[in-house]
Amino acid sequence: MTTVRLALFSALIALVACAPVPEGRIGPDGLPLPQVYRISEGDEQGVYFRFLDGLNALRGAVGAGEVRFSAELNAAAATHARDMALQNRPWHFGSDGSSPLDRVQRVGYPGELVGEAISETYEGELETLGAWAEAPETRGVLLDPQAVEIGLAWYQEPAGKLWWTLVTGRPSDAVLSE
Repeated sequence: MTTVRLALFSALIALVACAPVPEGRIGPDGLPLPQVYRISEGDEQGVYFRFLDGLNALRGAVGAGEVRFSAELNAAAATHARDMALQNRPWHFGSDGSSPLDRVQRVGYPGELVGEAISETYEGELETLGAWAEAPETRGVLLDPQAVEIGLAWYQEPAGKLWWTLVTGRPSDAVLSE
């Protein structure tokens, strides 16, 4: 288990180290100063693919299969990210009382919900992925071998706060090798 955690941590550090640090934003300790991470319209596809590459690298480090995006799961995640911002709290229930299962059914996902991870932060996709990988409950969602598809979405408030939602699922016809 220690080897798995070490591999997971090493892969995560490598991904975060690849993120560029804006000039003039280094503190006296040599670390980047905190900043608001802004997602522009032109960078949306980049966010999706950086996250997917990072997640699949983490999954590969522990022998879990790769995941791919699902349009339906992306829609369920988008609905919830915006709803959390409207409620001003990160939690798994919608303002209408909906659960993650309700949301994936509403968008017509033809499979099974595997898990959901949420976050309220000013950090980008790789930092959010890293935070989820460090916490046991969300690490389980990221690395669940039953997950075959994901949905990722965010809602960014004008002041910069990001509300992230990740939904994982498994198509009903998915065959898992154990």
